[in-house]
Amino acid sequence: MIFNSLEFILFFVVFFSLYWSVFSKNVKLQNIFLLVGSYFFYAWWDWRFLSLLIISSLINYFIGIGIGNTDDETKRTRLLWLGSFFGLLGLFYFKYFNFFIESFVDLFSLFNIHLHINTIKIILPLGISFYTFRTVSYILDVYNEDIKPTKDIIVFFTYVAFFPTLLSGPIDKARDFIPQLEKKKVFNYDSAMDGVRQILLGLLKKIVIADNIASVTNVIFDNYQNQTGSVLLLGIFFYAIQLYADFSGYTDMATGFGRLIGFNVTKNFNFPFFAQNIAEFWRRWHISLTTWLTEYVFTPLSLSFRNYHKWGLILAIIITFLFIGLWHGANWKFVLYGFLHGIFFIPLILRGTMNKNKNIEKNRVLPSMKEATNIIGTFTLVMFSFILIRIDSVSSAYNYYGKLFSKSLFSIPKLTGIQNTNMILSMLFIIVFMTIEWFNRNNNYSFEKAKKLNIIFQSSLIVLLTTLIFFFAGEQQDFIYFQF
Repeated sequence: MIFNSLEFILFFVVFFSLYWSVFSKNVKLQNIFLLVGSYFFYAWWDWRFLSLLIISSLINYFIGIGIGNTDDETKRTRLLWLGSFFGLLGLFYFKYFNFFIESFVDLFSLFNIHLHINTIKIILPLGISFYTFRTVSYILDVYNEDIKPTKDIIVFFTYVAFFPTLLSGPIDKARDFIPQLEKKKVFNYDSAMDGVRQILLGLLKKIVIADNIASVTNVIFDNYQNQTGSVLLLGIFFYAIQLYADFSGYTDMATGFGRLIGFNVTKNFNFPFFAQNIAEFWRRWHISLTTWLTEYVFTPLSLSFRNYHKWGLILAIIITFLFIGLWHGANWKFVLYGFLHGIFFIPLILRGTMNKNKNIEKNRVLPSMKEATNIIGTFTLVMFSFILIRIDSVSSAYNYYGKLFSKSLFSIPKLTGIQNTNMILSMLFIIVFMTIEWFNRNNNYSFEKAKKLNIIFQSSLIVLLTTLIFFFAGEQQDFIYFQF
């Protein structure tokens, strides 16, 4: 059951109606119904993995209480390690077990030692990376005394399983989300309409932009050996926009559905393709993951390496981005992806400009020449690195880069296997999409200003977005980040 499916629409209409009519009498009833709805939503994909979600929630609930109930630092530390171990054990088994087995066998084969160790067929549970990071951050926050452990088991279980953000984030931290669960919800019309607009924006990004662009990128990447360098360059440009529209579209929908039932979820994107350096890009892209790893990985590492000054900072950054790469998947291409982004930070660290934002003035129609150069340069770095997200292996990426940076890069693109209509539509969608993004870059999301319009214009915008979604819907594609 995905957001852009008929099953989810029917589910949410029923859920929304009952949530505000039958279960709005008190917060306990609301949370119980929200938890049941979230479990139903997850079980629709595969009911067998619901037990994994429940067990993970149960273990971390009691460990959190255990840490909060003792002042003995040894016991607290043991419980912290126990909670982290159980949280990461499931993630390691389902996501990384075969990867490490294969890497271990490959390592020995380099020395002509052939080990006969077989991998096993493992299904990756949807959302496991996201809800694992939620539970681990909860344990860490309780240990660091940033929050008190919740003793309301329904509240904690609902925090872990909250269905709008369960499958692809954002990764809400307990200290921001649990207080919302503890308060009774009252329906707010303005907030709900804001949510509707953001849902429609997300659907537009996913169904119209990302899915239509996929009709071009799939052909290019699936047959990259037979394409010219100029076509491969077009492919990575299109894929960068597709990936952003797909993932941020999911986030917009998750945020919108959250608003409709009275919740504010963590902001996950802030117009990242207008960033002027790589550090600013990561402060704007997948914000919940970046802040999670900054707080729980980068900051402790940078403190440990502080005696090494800038070189210690570089080491902390590279290790953090290796984690970011591995979080994306059990494949050396993701490790390389993370490593490259860590390397991209080195010039900023050496110049001491890593933490400096370069915001473009609010009412500027066009960026200055320097700003445009910075934006294009940052986008180019990111765009080329995204090859590693899309391609299936490091060796395939090497071949793609090799074919890309050939004499044919300077040839006129000859699009084989791609309909001209798809190409023209995709380019048109990209131009319109990025223009709208640019003029709304200082808002929380595009169309946020619509709330200032009168009811007639607001209704007209909703009708227009709905019409565009139905009229220009591309062939349905899975959400890209479901694989992570």
